[in-house]
Amino acid sequence: MDRRKILVVGGGFGGIKSCLMLAKNPNFEVTLITDNPNFRYYPTLYRTATGGVDQLSSIPLEQIFRKLPISIRIGSVSTVDRTSHIVKTADQSFSYDILILALGVKTNYFHIDGLEKYSYGIKTIEDANRLKKHLHNQITDNLEPDLNYVVIGGGPTGVELAAILPSYITKILKNHQLSERPIHVDLIEATDRMLPRSPKDLSKKVEKHLVKLGINLYTDTVVESETSGRLLANNKPILSHSVIWTAGVSNHPFFLDNKFNLSKHGRVIVDQYLQTEPDIYVIGDNADTRYSGLAQTAIYDAEFVSTNLTRQVKNLKPLRYKPKQPIYVFSAGPNWSAVLWGKTKIYGLLGSWLRQMADIVGFHSFEPWQLALKQATMEMESEDDCPICDKKN
Repeated sequence: MDRRKILVVGGGFGGIKSCLMLAKNPNFEVTLITDNPNFRYYPTLYRTATGGVDQLSSIPLEQIFRKLPISIRIGSVSTVDRTSHIVKTADQSFSYDILILALGVKTNYFHIDGLEKYSYGIKTIEDANRLKKHLHNQITDNLEPDLNYVVIGGGPTGVELAAILPSYITKILKNHQLSERPIHVDLIEATDRMLPRSPKDLSKKVEKHLVKLGINLYTDTVVESETSGRLLANNKPILSHSVIWTAGVSNHPFFLDNKFNLSKHGRVIVDQYLQTEPDIYVIGDNADTRYSGLAQTAIYDAEFVSTNLTRQVKNLKPLRYKPKQPIYVFSAGPNWSAVLWGKTKIYGLLGSWLRQMADIVGFHSFEPWQLALKQATMEMESEDDCPICDKKN
């Protein structure tokens, strides 16, 4: 029997996990198209942006796929021809028997005036390093810095970043022997509470801890515009040169451009097998499933589709998709995390330990235990583009 050509598009959690599972089957010829030669581990990008090392959030794909027969092609997909079974990038064409789409999401600024130009983000390693450099230079270049920081978006990323900012800024001040001064961090959320997708009691517990850290919380607050030194929210100005946008994402434009069937949320409508059209599967953030948008869901989806494709070559009946409730882990500052594991809620230092374990398990989804442990220990390492700070790390 001829080997089936499986084309995976997207080098995130879902795409990489699909490749790892499918490449072990000799019946499949696996090709990955991705716009980056490195895997970005999004849950730790907030740490990289606040003094952590790049390697904590970035793993070379060649390292992950070592000894596996996977073809890696760097590029951004533009079109898919369903009739000919061909996907095109700017300069190449790829044929497929089975297509798995796991492209991830794009930052959405909701057409808010000035936000894309003036705000910072942490969606990529480049974004994280740009923010880290700004946070550092904004202090050391002026020596009399404007210590007002605004994080927009009360989801997990916004909460984690806002909670760690005060300790990181204090560390920079101390390293440069600058006098300590009040650090104002505002966390803005458009809905009525932080972590709006989590249970209310967990959300309130996290909010209480953030207030204890000195974070100013603004709920039911809509951002209207930004200039180089001012943010306008609910028609009130907030002076700041350091605004970080973590709030909005939208589905990859590839799906709209190629006329996929989209839900009202903008995600691709899939059937009980995560198939959207004959021979085309959509997983992770791109699929309109119950827990879409979480790394655990992307991995689960990849395992599900890979298992069914393996069953298919064995002439076995495919399994039906059942959404799996993830374990929620929210870090909220040094040595404090909130965990929702089924109906069990855990807070504080024990939650922080569980967060570290969650990262180890996350890395193990792509690497052997030994390498996963090594990757996780990088959480304790620091790196700044400053000889003074690096010497004291």
